[in-house]
Amino acid sequence: MERKYDFLVIGSGLGGLSFALKAADHGKVCLITKADMDETNTRYAQGGVAAVTYEPDSYEKHVKDTLIAGDNLCNEEVVKLVVKEAPAQIRKLIKWGTHFDKEANGKYELAKEGGHSEYRILHHKDNTGQEIQRALSVQARRHPEIDILEHHFAVDLITQHHLGKLVKRHMTDIECYGAYVLNLKTEEVIKILAKTTLLASGGAGNLYSTTTNPVVATGDGVAMVYRAKGVIENMEFIQFHPTSLYNPGESPSFLITEAMRGYGGVLRNPEGEKFMNKYDKRGSLAPRDIVARAIDNEMKIHGHDFVYLDTTHLNEKTLKEHFPNITEKCKSIGIDIARDRIPVVPAAHYVCGGVKVDVNARTWINRLYAVGEVSSTGLHGANRLASNSLIEAIVFADRAAKHAVKHVPDYDFAEHIPSWNDAGTTHPEEMVLITQNMKEVKQIMSNYVGIVRSDLRLERAAVRLEIIYRETEELYKKSKVSLRICELRNLINVGYLVIKMAQARKESRGLHFNLDYPKRIQEA
Repeated sequence: MERKYDFLVIGSGLGGLSFALKAADHGKVCLITKADMDETNTRYAQGGVAAVTYEPDSYEKHVKDTLIAGDNLCNEEVVKLVVKEAPAQIRKLIKWGTHFDKEANGKYELAKEGGHSEYRILHHKDNTGQEIQRALSVQARRHPEIDILEHHFAVDLITQHHLGKLVKRHMTDIECYGAYVLNLKTEEVIKILAKTTLLASGGAGNLYSTTTNPVVATGDGVAMVYRAKGVIENMEFIQFHPTSLYNPGESPSFLITEAMRGYGGVLRNPEGEKFMNKYDKRGSLAPRDIVARAIDNEMKIHGHDFVYLDTTHLNEKTLKEHFPNITEKCKSIGIDIARDRIPVVPAAHYVCGGVKVDVNARTWINRLYAVGEVSSTGLHGANRLASNSLIEAIVFADRAAKHAVKHVPDYDFAEHIPSWNDAGTTHPEEMVLITQNMKEVKQIMSNYVGIVRSDLRLERAAVRLEIIYRETEELYKKSKVSLRICELRNLINVGYLVIKMAQARKESRGLHFNLDYPKRIQEA
């Protein structure tokens, strides 16, 4: 089966939906998503979206905060671009029907999070991402030029490789013609050919045993681009959110938004000590990399599995009004946030690297764009500033849409693309092999490539992952394509990239901390 579109969008979060809505005014769009349309990383973003809204905040302050958080590894041109274009994209979100909380006087109520010098986080209670997802999903479903294919999984990008043309790695003449897509209900692989393709497939939190990401976040976009010989960068910078709810057995881990610390919550160790000022003068509002390492250290020092976030000193009524979802979630496991401290633990949260793109979200594969967490724009550097991810996604989706709309008339549909060939394959008889390999990948990454690393740990991870890679590739060749084996394969590809890039960085910077190289290179 074959479908043809002007624009193919892989992913239904903020980046994918906002691109689709803008591109659909200029051509036919197909948007595919591997689960329900609303099951995205965007939906799980609690805190909000950062943008300069009122004085005394300024573009210069937001830029400075971003550069500091990124540990001097950000692209300053990109930071300035995103910060300056953010307000216009916020207005577009509001026009599409997104509601942000307001004060009694009608002004937007702004929050403050770790690393921010001013109150600049627009939010909707403690479920901002869910509100954005709701508004944009409504708009996309209404648009007559957008075909939405839920429960459709992108297996691989279609490039010259599928025409039998050899292309050297990282050559700039690689082109993307669309994707092979698995219909998860019929198990049929279809060809979707497109003049331009946008990757908005989200992150890879499920590399780790504990993550705030939904189960769909398996690094699919990065893995597809890697296999297509595209350019990937900065994968060593995995952000662990300092405060996920400690509730063993729950997956994904429930996020306790950083906004709770911005509102006045304080981190304490199990002995009741406020410990963050030992690590940073900004205390509980230090950037995430510092807070996550501090919590990790306190847990190791005291031999505990968690620390506490204390909000018991705050006004009960306003606390629960600001954080209704967290209130209800904690209540469901017997915690009253106005009277009880909340047990929290770091969890894999965000990939700061990804598919390398330029200022128009173009990848190093022609006709292929990437936005959101799958991309590496240069905004985040070595550590993402809180609430900068949603604004990055919509700013770069806007730039991608403008560029793609301008150039789509230049492209024709590729011809002679072969259909998916699964001759000689069978359904895997032993699903336990896939399940066990998935568990082992998570254990390897969690034990050896987590918040604190070392050369020995990284080498051990590389050796063990290589064994699982060989087993999985052999199984993949024999098996009919399925979601489970593709996700496993993708996570192995992404895990390999994280390990190799971590091994290549002979310093500690931002989210990458190596015991063998505890300082930044220029400080050594």
